[in-house]
Amino acid sequence: MPDGPSGPHRTEGRRETVATMPRQVREELSRRLRRRKEAFRAEDVQIVEPPLLRRAVGASALGNCMEWFDFGVYSYLAATIGKVFFPGASPAAQLISSFATFAAAFVVRPLGGLVFGPLGDRLGRQKVLAATMIMMAVGTFAIGLIPSYSTIGIAAPVLLLIARMVQGFSTGGEYGGATTFVAEYSPDRRRGFLSSWLDFGTFVGYALGSALVTVLNLLMPDTEMLAWGWRIPFLIAGPLGAIGLYMRLKLEESPAFQQQLDEHEKSLAQQSAGGELRTIVREHWRPLLVCMGLVLLYNVTNYMVTGFLPTYQTETLNRSSSSADVLVLVGMVWIVLLITFIGRLSDRIGRRPVYGVAAAAMIVLAVPSFLLIKMQGTWPPILGVLVLSTLLACFAAPSAATLPALFPTAVRYAAMGIGFNIAVAAFGGTTPLVTQALISLTGNDLTPAFYLMLAGVIGLATVKFLPESAQVPLNGSQPMVGSREEQRELISTSEVLYRSAGRTSGAP
Repeated sequence: MPDGPSGPHRTEGRRETVATMPRQVREELSRRLRRRKEAFRAEDVQIVEPPLLRRAVGASALGNCMEWFDFGVYSYLAATIGKVFFPGASPAAQLISSFATFAAAFVVRPLGGLVFGPLGDRLGRQKVLAATMIMMAVGTFAIGLIPSYSTIGIAAPVLLLIARMVQGFSTGGEYGGATTFVAEYSPDRRRGFLSSWLDFGTFVGYALGSALVTVLNLLMPDTEMLAWGWRIPFLIAGPLGAIGLYMRLKLEESPAFQQQLDEHEKSLAQQSAGGELRTIVREHWRPLLVCMGLVLLYNVTNYMVTGFLPTYQTETLNRSSSSADVLVLVGMVWIVLLITFIGRLSDRIGRRPVYGVAAAAMIVLAVPSFLLIKMQGTWPPILGVLVLSTLLACFAAPSAATLPALFPTAVRYAAMGIGFNIAVAAFGGTTPLVTQALISLTGNDLTPAFYLMLAGVIGLATVKFLPESAQVPLNGSQPMVGSREEQRELISTSEVLYRSAGRTSGAP
Protein backbone atom coordinates (compact mmCIF):
# COMPACT_ATOMS: atom_id res chain seq x y z
CA MET A 1 0.00 0.00 0.00
CA PRO A 2 1.49 3.38 -0.96
CA ASP A 3 2.27 5.88 1.70
CA GLY A 4 -0.47 8.41 2.30
CA PRO A 5 0.09 11.79 3.90
CA SER A 6 1.07 10.14 7.14
CA GLY A 7 2.88 7.23 5.46
CA PRO A 8 6.44 8.55 5.70
CA HIS A 9 5.91 9.50 9.31
CA ARG A 10 4.48 6.08 10.06
CA THR A 11 7.41 4.36 8.34
CA GLU A 12 9.87 6.52 10.22
CA GLY A 13 8.10 5.65 13.48
CA ARG A 14 8.43 1.94 12.70
CA ARG A 15 12.14 2.34 12.05
CA GLU A 16 12.57 4.16 15.35
CA THR A 17 10.75 1.30 17.12
CA VAL A 18 13.13 -1.21 15.52
CA ALA A 19 16.15 0.91 16.44
CA THR A 20 15.16 1.03 20.11
CA MET A 21 14.49 -2.72 20.33
CA PRO A 22 16.81 -4.77 22.53
CA ARG A 23 19.46 -6.38 20.33
CA GLN A 24 18.43 -9.95 21.16
CA VAL A 25 14.80 -9.22 20.17
CA ARG A 26 15.81 -7.67 16.84
CA GLU A 27 18.14 -10.57 16.02
CA GLU A 28 15.65 -13.28 16.96
CA LEU A 29 12.77 -11.72 15.03
CA SER A 30 15.02 -11.17 11.99
CA ARG A 31 16.13 -14.81 12.11
CA ARG A 32 12.54 -16.03 12.18
CA LEU A 33 11.51 -13.70 9.38
CA ARG A 34 14.36 -14.91 7.16
CA ARG A 35 13.25 -18.47 7.76
CA ARG A 36 9.59 -17.59 7.04
CA LYS A 37 10.49 -15.45 3.99
CA GLU A 38 7.70 -13.02 4.83
CA ALA A 39 6.64 -10.60 7.56
CA PHE A 40 4.28 -11.66 10.33
CA ARG A 41 0.58 -11.71 9.68
CA ALA A 42 -2.20 -11.50 12.25
CA GLU A 43 -2.54 -15.28 12.50
CA ASP A 44 1.19 -15.59 13.23
CA VAL A 45 1.05 -13.54 16.45
CA GLN A 46 -0.76 -15.06 19.43
CA ILE A 47 -2.85 -12.74 21.62
CA VAL A 48 -3.25 -13.95 25.21
CA GLU A 49 -6.58 -12.99 26.73
CA PRO A 50 -6.08 -11.29 30.13
CA PRO A 51 -8.62 -13.48 32.02
CA LEU A 52 -6.94 -16.68 30.80
CA LEU A 53 -3.53 -15.28 31.64
CA ARG A 54 -4.55 -14.32 35.18
CA ARG A 55 -6.07 -17.75 35.76
CA ALA A 56 -2.99 -19.56 34.44
CA VAL A 57 -0.60 -17.52 36.57
CA GLY A 58 -2.81 -17.79 39.66
CA ALA A 59 -3.34 -21.56 39.47
CA SER A 60 0.35 -22.23 38.85
CA ALA A 61 1.45 -19.94 41.67
CA LEU A 62 -0.98 -21.65 44.06
CA GLY A 63 0.66 -25.02 43.39
CA ASN A 64 4.05 -23.58 44.24
CA CYS A 65 2.53 -21.88 47.27
CA MET A 66 1.27 -25.19 48.57
CA GLU A 67 4.56 -27.00 47.91
CA TRP A 68 6.51 -24.38 49.80
CA PHE A 69 3.97 -24.09 52.57
CA ASP A 70 4.92 -27.68 53.37
CA PHE A 71 8.61 -26.85 52.95
CA GLY A 72 8.41 -23.92 55.37
CA VAL A 73 6.55 -26.04 57.88
CA TYR A 74 9.06 -28.90 57.64
CA SER A 75 12.07 -26.57 57.89
CA TYR A 76 10.74 -24.81 60.97
CA LEU A 77 9.70 -28.10 62.59
CA ALA A 78 12.94 -29.99 61.77
CA ALA A 79 14.03 -30.22 65.41
CA THR A 80 10.52 -31.24 66.56
CA ILE A 81 10.20 -33.87 63.82
CA GLY A 82 13.58 -35.25 64.86
CA LYS A 83 12.31 -35.71 68.43
CA VAL A 84 9.01 -37.31 67.29
CA PHE A 85 10.44 -39.80 64.78
CA PHE A 86 14.02 -40.33 66.05
CA PRO A 87 13.68 -40.06 69.86
CA GLY A 88 16.58 -42.38 70.77
CA ALA A 89 19.25 -40.36 68.98
CA SER A 90 21.31 -37.46 70.28
CA PRO A 91 20.05 -33.95 69.45
CA ALA A 92 22.63 -33.57 66.65
CA ALA A 93 21.77 -36.99 65.23
CA GLN A 94 18.04 -36.20 65.45
CA LEU A 95 18.58 -33.04 63.44
CA ILE A 96 20.72 -34.74 60.81
CA SER A 97 18.19 -37.61 60.58
CA SER A 98 15.37 -35.10 60.11
CA PHE A 99 17.30 -33.30 57.35
CA ALA A 100 18.21 -36.67 55.78
CA THR A 101 14.51 -37.55 55.55
CA PHE A 102 13.95 -34.11 54.07
CA ALA A 103 16.73 -34.66 51.52
CA ALA A 104 15.39 -38.13 50.60
CA ALA A 105 12.44 -36.47 48.88
CA PHE A 106 14.89 -34.79 46.52
CA VAL A 107 16.43 -38.11 45.52
CA VAL A 108 13.18 -39.11 43.77
CA ARG A 109 12.56 -35.69 42.22
CA PRO A 110 14.52 -36.53 39.05
CA LEU A 111 12.42 -39.69 38.73
CA GLY A 112 9.27 -37.59 38.95
CA GLY A 113 10.70 -35.28 36.29
CA LEU A 114 11.52 -38.23 34.04
CA VAL A 115 7.94 -39.54 34.35
CA PHE A 116 5.89 -36.34 34.34
CA GLY A 117 8.07 -34.36 31.88
CA PRO A 118 7.49 -36.52 28.78
CA LEU A 119 3.81 -36.91 29.77
CA GLY A 120 3.50 -33.13 29.92
CA ASP A 121 5.00 -32.81 26.43
CA ARG A 122 2.65 -35.43 24.96
CA LEU A 123 -0.58 -35.19 26.96
CA GLY A 124 -0.45 -31.50 27.85
CA ARG A 125 0.76 -29.33 30.70
CA GLN A 126 -2.63 -28.84 32.37
CA LYS A 127 -3.43 -32.54 32.90
CA VAL A 128 -0.05 -33.34 34.43
CA LEU A 129 -0.12 -30.28 36.71
CA ALA A 130 -3.50 -31.43 38.06
CA ALA A 131 -2.00 -34.86 38.83
CA THR A 132 1.03 -33.40 40.62
CA MET A 133 -1.27 -31.22 42.74
CA ILE A 134 -3.20 -34.27 43.94
CA MET A 135 -0.05 -36.20 44.85
CA MET A 136 1.50 -33.26 46.63
CA ALA A 137 -1.59 -32.69 48.77
CA VAL A 138 -1.88 -36.38 49.66
CA GLY A 139 1.80 -36.66 50.66
CA THR A 140 1.72 -33.56 52.86
CA PHE A 141 -1.60 -34.46 54.49
CA ALA A 142 -0.31 -37.97 55.24
CA ILE A 143 2.62 -36.65 57.29
CA GLY A 144 0.15 -35.08 59.71
CA LEU A 145 -1.49 -38.50 60.26
CA ILE A 146 1.61 -40.65 60.88
CA PRO A 147 1.83 -41.97 64.47
CA SER A 148 4.96 -41.16 66.45
CA TYR A 149 7.91 -43.51 67.03
CA SER A 150 6.71 -44.14 70.59
CA THR A 151 3.42 -45.48 69.16
CA ILE A 152 4.45 -47.69 66.22
CA GLY A 153 8.24 -47.86 66.49
CA ILE A 154 10.43 -48.03 63.40
CA ALA A 155 7.37 -47.92 61.13
CA ALA A 156 6.98 -44.21 61.99
CA PRO A 157 10.18 -42.93 60.32
CA VAL A 158 9.60 -45.40 57.45
CA LEU A 159 6.14 -43.94 56.80
CA LEU A 160 7.58 -40.42 57.08
CA LEU A 161 10.15 -41.33 54.45
CA ILE A 162 7.46 -42.75 52.13
CA ALA A 163 5.31 -39.64 52.47
CA ARG A 164 8.30 -37.41 51.74
CA MET A 165 9.12 -39.48 48.66
CA VAL A 166 5.55 -39.11 47.38
CA GLN A 167 5.97 -35.36 47.80
CA GLY A 168 9.33 -35.45 46.03
CA PHE A 169 7.99 -37.51 43.13
CA SER A 170 5.11 -35.11 42.56
CA THR A 171 7.33 -32.06 42.92
CA GLY A 172 9.54 -33.52 40.19
CA GLY A 173 6.76 -32.65 37.76
CA GLU A 174 5.46 -29.56 39.53
CA TYR A 175 7.99 -26.75 39.17
CA GLY A 176 9.16 -27.65 35.66
CA GLY A 177 5.55 -27.93 34.53
CA ALA A 178 4.40 -24.76 36.26
CA THR A 179 7.27 -22.68 34.85
CA THR A 180 6.65 -24.10 31.38
CA PHE A 181 2.93 -23.42 31.63
CA VAL A 182 3.28 -19.81 32.80
CA ALA A 183 6.10 -19.02 30.37
CA GLU A 184 4.03 -20.35 27.47
CA TYR A 185 1.06 -18.24 28.50
CA SER A 186 2.97 -14.98 29.03
CA PRO A 187 3.36 -12.21 26.43
CA ASP A 188 6.99 -11.93 25.38
CA ARG A 189 7.49 -8.40 26.70
CA ARG A 190 6.19 -9.27 30.19
CA ARG A 191 7.36 -12.86 30.65
CA GLY A 192 9.83 -11.99 33.40
CA PHE A 193 7.25 -10.08 35.41
CA LEU A 194 4.42 -12.58 34.98
CA SER A 195 6.60 -15.63 35.57
CA SER A 196 8.01 -14.07 38.73
CA TRP A 197 4.55 -14.50 40.28
CA LEU A 198 5.25 -18.23 40.29
CA ASP A 199 8.13 -17.77 42.71
CA PHE A 200 6.09 -15.10 44.48
CA GLY A 201 3.75 -18.02 45.30
CA THR A 202 6.79 -20.01 46.42
CA PHE A 203 7.83 -17.51 49.05
CA VAL A 204 4.29 -16.64 50.11
CA GLY A 205 3.77 -20.35 50.78
CA TYR A 206 7.00 -20.56 52.75
CA ALA A 207 6.14 -17.41 54.70
CA LEU A 208 2.65 -18.72 55.52
CA GLY A 209 4.01 -22.10 56.63
CA SER A 210 6.77 -20.60 58.74
CA ALA A 211 4.41 -17.98 60.18
CA LEU A 212 1.95 -20.68 61.20
CA VAL A 213 4.67 -22.68 62.97
CA THR A 214 5.94 -19.51 64.66
CA VAL A 215 2.44 -18.72 65.96
CA LEU A 216 1.95 -22.29 67.19
CA ASN A 217 5.30 -22.21 68.98
CA LEU A 218 4.30 -18.97 70.70
CA LEU A 219 0.82 -20.16 71.70
CA MET A 220 1.46 -23.79 72.65
CA PRO A 221 3.71 -25.26 75.35
CA ASP A 222 6.58 -27.40 74.07
CA THR A 223 4.98 -30.56 75.42
CA GLU A 224 1.75 -30.02 73.48
CA MET A 225 3.62 -28.98 70.36
CA LEU A 226 5.63 -32.18 70.56
CA ALA A 227 2.56 -34.31 71.32
CA TRP A 228 0.17 -33.10 68.59
CA GLY A 229 0.58 -29.43 67.68
CA TRP A 230 3.19 -30.12 64.98
CA ARG A 231 0.54 -32.02 62.98
CA ILE A 232 -1.74 -29.02 62.42
CA PRO A 233 0.22 -27.35 59.58
CA PHE A 234 0.47 -30.60 57.61
CA LEU A 235 -3.25 -31.31 57.91
CA ILE A 236 -4.07 -27.91 56.42
CA ALA A 237 -2.59 -29.16 53.13
CA GLY A 238 -5.76 -31.17 52.42
CA PRO A 239 -8.10 -28.18 51.90
CA LEU A 240 -5.35 -26.22 50.13
CA GLY A 241 -4.84 -29.09 47.70
CA ALA A 242 -8.58 -29.29 46.92
CA ILE A 243 -8.66 -25.58 46.09
CA GLY A 244 -5.56 -25.84 43.91
CA LEU A 245 -6.91 -28.89 42.07
CA TYR A 246 -10.18 -27.10 41.31
CA MET A 247 -8.31 -24.12 39.86
CA ARG A 248 -6.04 -26.26 37.72
CA LEU A 249 -8.89 -28.33 36.32
CA LYS A 250 -10.49 -25.09 35.09
CA LEU A 251 -7.41 -24.12 33.06
CA GLU A 252 -7.07 -24.34 29.30
CA GLU A 253 -3.96 -25.81 27.70
CA SER A 254 -1.12 -23.36 27.00
CA PRO A 255 -1.13 -21.67 23.56
CA ALA A 256 2.41 -22.83 22.77
CA PHE A 257 1.48 -26.46 23.35
CA GLN A 258 -1.64 -26.12 21.19
CA GLN A 259 0.24 -24.50 18.33
CA GLN A 260 3.67 -26.01 17.86
CA LEU A 261 5.02 -24.19 14.83
CA ASP A 262 7.49 -26.62 13.27
CA GLU A 263 6.52 -29.98 11.81
CA HIS A 264 9.78 -31.29 13.19
CA GLU A 265 8.67 -30.38 16.70
CA LYS A 266 5.27 -31.99 16.15
CA SER A 267 7.00 -35.25 15.26
CA LEU A 268 9.15 -34.95 18.38
CA ALA A 269 6.02 -34.55 20.49
CA GLN A 270 4.71 -37.90 19.25
CA GLN A 271 7.81 -39.96 19.99
CA SER A 272 8.20 -42.25 22.97
CA ALA A 273 9.32 -40.94 26.34
CA GLY A 274 12.64 -42.77 26.00
CA GLY A 275 13.17 -41.30 22.55
CA GLU A 276 12.39 -37.82 23.82
CA LEU A 277 14.87 -38.14 26.68
CA ARG A 278 17.59 -39.36 24.31
CA THR A 279 16.85 -36.41 22.04
CA ILE A 280 17.15 -33.96 24.92
CA VAL A 281 20.49 -35.32 26.10
CA ARG A 282 21.91 -35.63 22.57
CA GLU A 283 20.66 -32.39 21.00
CA HIS A 284 20.12 -30.07 23.96
CA TRP A 285 22.98 -30.90 26.34
CA ARG A 286 24.37 -27.36 26.29
CA PRO A 287 21.15 -25.63 27.46
CA LEU A 288 20.67 -28.53 29.87
CA LEU A 289 23.99 -27.74 31.55
CA VAL A 290 23.14 -24.02 31.64
CA CYS A 291 19.80 -24.88 33.24
CA MET A 292 21.51 -26.99 35.90
CA GLY A 293 24.07 -24.28 36.67
CA LEU A 294 21.37 -21.62 37.20
CA VAL A 295 19.25 -24.01 39.26
CA LEU A 296 22.25 -24.79 41.45
CA LEU A 297 22.86 -21.07 42.05
CA TYR A 298 19.21 -20.40 42.87
CA ASN A 299 18.51 -23.45 44.96
CA VAL A 300 21.67 -23.61 47.06
CA THR A 301 20.88 -20.03 48.11
CA ASN A 302 17.21 -20.86 48.49
CA TYR A 303 17.60 -23.91 50.70
CA MET A 304 20.38 -22.26 52.67
CA VAL A 305 18.13 -19.36 53.63
CA THR A 306 14.81 -21.16 53.91
CA GLY A 307 15.81 -24.68 54.95
CA PHE A 308 19.01 -24.31 56.94
CA LEU A 309 19.02 -20.82 58.47
CA PRO A 310 16.27 -21.41 61.07
CA THR A 311 18.06 -24.48 62.44
CA TYR A 312 21.50 -22.83 62.13
CA GLN A 313 20.37 -20.13 64.52
CA THR A 314 18.84 -22.46 67.10
CA GLU A 315 21.37 -25.31 67.02
CA THR A 316 24.64 -23.52 66.14
CA LEU A 317 24.08 -20.01 67.49
CA ASN A 318 21.89 -21.17 70.41
CA ARG A 319 19.10 -18.67 69.80
CA SER A 320 15.50 -19.24 70.75
CA SER A 321 13.30 -20.82 68.09
CA SER A 322 10.91 -17.88 68.14
CA SER A 323 13.64 -15.29 67.42
CA ALA A 324 15.15 -17.51 64.71
CA ASP A 325 11.76 -18.06 63.11
CA VAL A 326 10.89 -14.37 63.10
CA LEU A 327 14.26 -13.43 61.62
CA VAL A 328 13.91 -15.75 58.61
CA LEU A 329 10.25 -14.77 58.24
CA VAL A 330 11.39 -11.15 57.85
CA GLY A 331 13.61 -12.30 54.99
CA MET A 332 10.73 -14.14 53.30
CA VAL A 333 8.45 -11.12 53.51
CA TRP A 334 11.24 -8.98 52.01
CA ILE A 335 11.55 -11.42 49.08
CA VAL A 336 7.79 -11.35 48.52
CA LEU A 337 7.94 -7.54 48.33
CA LEU A 338 10.91 -7.53 45.93
CA ILE A 339 10.40 -10.42 43.58
CA THR A 340 7.89 -9.09 41.04
CA PHE A 341 9.81 -5.79 40.77
CA ILE A 342 12.98 -7.72 39.93
CA GLY A 343 10.99 -9.81 37.45
CA ARG A 344 9.87 -6.61 35.72
CA LEU A 345 13.45 -5.31 35.81
CA SER A 346 14.66 -8.47 34.04
CA ASP A 347 12.21 -7.70 31.21
CA ARG A 348 13.80 -4.28 30.76
CA ILE A 349 17.53 -4.88 31.20
CA GLY A 350 17.67 -8.62 30.48
CA ARG A 351 18.03 -11.82 32.48
CA ARG A 352 21.82 -12.07 32.18
CA PRO A 353 22.63 -8.80 34.00
CA VAL A 354 20.32 -9.71 36.89
CA TYR A 355 21.89 -13.16 37.34
CA GLY A 356 25.45 -11.96 36.76
CA VAL A 357 25.42 -9.03 39.19
CA ALA A 358 23.70 -11.10 41.91
CA ALA A 359 26.12 -14.04 41.50
CA ALA A 360 29.12 -11.71 41.79
CA ALA A 361 27.53 -10.07 44.84
CA MET A 362 27.06 -13.50 46.42
CA ILE A 363 30.78 -14.21 46.17
CA VAL A 364 31.59 -10.90 47.87
CA LEU A 365 28.77 -10.70 50.44
CA ALA A 366 28.25 -14.28 51.68
CA VAL A 367 30.82 -14.13 54.50
CA PRO A 368 29.88 -10.58 55.66
CA SER A 369 26.21 -11.64 55.72
CA PHE A 370 26.90 -14.60 58.01
CA LEU A 371 29.14 -12.49 60.22
CA LEU A 372 26.21 -10.09 60.65
CA ILE A 373 23.83 -12.98 61.37
CA LYS A 374 26.18 -14.24 64.10
CA MET A 375 26.33 -10.87 65.85
CA GLN A 376 24.29 -10.07 68.95
CA GLY A 377 21.49 -7.54 68.93
CA THR A 378 18.53 -7.06 66.63
CA TRP A 379 19.67 -5.12 63.56
CA PRO A 380 22.92 -6.83 62.48
CA PRO A 381 21.25 -10.28 62.08
CA ILE A 382 18.29 -8.67 60.30
CA LEU A 383 20.65 -6.88 57.92
CA GLY A 384 22.54 -10.11 57.21
CA VAL A 385 19.32 -11.97 56.41
CA LEU A 386 18.04 -9.12 54.23
CA VAL A 387 21.24 -9.16 52.16
CA LEU A 388 20.94 -12.91 51.53
CA SER A 389 17.22 -12.55 50.86
CA THR A 390 17.82 -9.80 48.30
CA LEU A 391 20.30 -12.00 46.43
CA LEU A 392 17.86 -14.91 46.60
CA ALA A 393 15.12 -12.70 45.12
CA CYS A 394 17.48 -11.81 42.23
CA PHE A 395 17.98 -15.52 41.48
CA ALA A 396 14.32 -16.45 41.93
CA ALA A 397 12.63 -13.65 39.98
CA PRO A 398 13.97 -14.40 36.48
CA SER A 399 14.18 -18.19 36.83
CA ALA A 400 10.65 -19.15 35.76
CA ALA A 401 11.05 -17.04 32.59
CA THR A 402 14.68 -17.95 31.84
CA LEU A 403 14.77 -21.74 32.26
CA PRO A 404 11.85 -22.72 29.96
CA ALA A 405 13.22 -20.37 27.27
CA LEU A 406 16.31 -22.59 26.97
CA PHE A 407 14.35 -25.41 25.28
CA PRO A 408 11.94 -25.82 22.32
CA THR A 409 8.23 -26.36 22.90
CA ALA A 410 8.07 -30.08 22.10
CA VAL A 411 10.66 -31.08 24.74
CA ARG A 412 10.39 -28.12 27.13
CA TYR A 413 8.53 -29.86 29.99
CA ALA A 414 10.74 -32.97 29.91
CA ALA A 415 13.99 -30.98 29.59
CA MET A 416 12.97 -28.81 32.53
CA GLY A 417 12.10 -31.94 34.48
CA ILE A 418 15.57 -33.39 33.89
CA GLY A 419 17.73 -30.29 34.31
CA PHE A 420 15.88 -28.70 37.19
CA ASN A 421 15.32 -31.78 39.30
CA ILE A 422 18.77 -33.31 38.93
CA ALA A 423 20.35 -30.02 40.02
CA VAL A 424 17.91 -29.58 42.92
CA ALA A 425 18.37 -33.17 44.07
CA ALA A 426 22.16 -33.03 43.91
CA PHE A 427 22.79 -29.53 45.25
CA GLY A 428 19.61 -27.85 46.53
CA GLY A 429 17.76 -30.26 48.77
CA THR A 430 21.00 -31.61 50.18
CA THR A 431 22.19 -28.14 51.25
CA PRO A 432 20.83 -28.26 54.84
CA LEU A 433 22.13 -31.81 55.36
CA VAL A 434 25.59 -31.19 53.85
CA THR A 435 26.04 -27.84 55.56
CA GLN A 436 25.03 -29.16 58.97
CA ALA A 437 27.34 -32.13 58.54
CA LEU A 438 30.25 -29.84 57.52
CA ILE A 439 29.73 -27.64 60.57
CA SER A 440 29.75 -30.73 62.81
CA LEU A 441 32.87 -32.03 61.05
CA THR A 442 34.91 -28.81 60.92
CA GLY A 443 33.52 -26.84 63.84
CA ASN A 444 33.55 -23.76 61.57
CA ASP A 445 30.22 -21.91 61.72
CA LEU A 446 31.11 -19.90 58.58
CA THR A 447 30.97 -23.05 56.42
CA PRO A 448 27.54 -22.03 55.03
CA ALA A 449 29.04 -18.79 53.68
CA PHE A 450 31.84 -20.66 51.89
CA TYR A 451 29.23 -23.00 50.39
CA LEU A 452 27.31 -20.00 49.06
CA MET A 453 30.50 -18.51 47.60
CA LEU A 454 31.14 -21.72 45.68
CA ALA A 455 27.58 -21.60 44.30
CA GLY A 456 28.17 -17.97 43.28
CA VAL A 457 31.33 -18.91 41.34
CA ILE A 458 29.51 -21.70 39.48
CA GLY A 459 26.57 -19.38 38.78
CA LEU A 460 28.77 -16.60 37.45
CA ALA A 461 30.51 -19.03 35.10
CA THR A 462 27.12 -20.31 33.90
CA VAL A 463 25.85 -16.82 33.06
CA LYS A 464 28.61 -16.50 30.43
CA PHE A 465 26.89 -19.26 28.41
CA LEU A 466 23.31 -18.09 29.03
CA PRO A 467 21.56 -16.74 25.90
CA GLU A 468 19.53 -13.60 26.55
CA SER A 469 15.80 -14.35 26.36
CA ALA A 470 14.16 -11.15 27.65
CA GLN A 471 11.31 -10.03 25.34
CA VAL A 472 12.18 -12.81 22.85
CA PRO A 473 9.54 -15.36 21.70
CA LEU A 474 10.03 -18.79 23.19
CA ASN A 475 11.98 -21.25 21.08
CA GLY A 476 9.50 -23.00 18.77
CA SER A 477 6.53 -20.82 19.78
CA GLN A 478 4.66 -18.01 18.10
CA PRO A 479 5.33 -14.45 19.23
CA MET A 480 3.02 -13.72 22.18
CA VAL A 481 1.39 -10.35 22.82
CA GLY A 482 -1.08 -9.02 25.38
CA SER A 483 -3.38 -6.92 23.16
CA ARG A 484 -4.44 -6.28 19.57
CA GLU A 485 -2.60 -2.98 19.63
CA GLU A 486 0.61 -4.78 20.53
CA GLN A 487 -0.13 -7.31 17.80
CA ARG A 488 -0.47 -4.57 15.17
CA GLU A 489 2.74 -2.95 16.39
CA LEU A 490 4.65 -6.23 16.11
CA ILE A 491 3.32 -6.89 12.62
CA SER A 492 4.36 -3.39 11.49
CA THR A 493 7.78 -3.83 13.07
CA SER A 494 8.22 -7.20 11.36
CA GLU A 495 7.64 -5.56 7.98
CA VAL A 496 10.53 -3.15 8.59
CA LEU A 497 12.74 -5.95 9.90
CA TYR A 498 11.92 -8.20 6.95
CA ARG A 499 12.78 -5.51 4.41
CA SER A 500 16.00 -4.81 6.30
CA ALA A 501 16.87 -8.52 6.45
CA GLY A 502 16.20 -8.81 2.71
CA ARG A 503 18.55 -5.94 1.92
CA THR A 504 21.23 -7.39 4.20
CA SER A 505 21.04 -10.83 2.56
CA GLY A 506 20.79 -9.38 -0.95
CA ALA A 507 17.30 -10.78 -1.52
CA PRO A 508 15.06 -8.85 -3.95
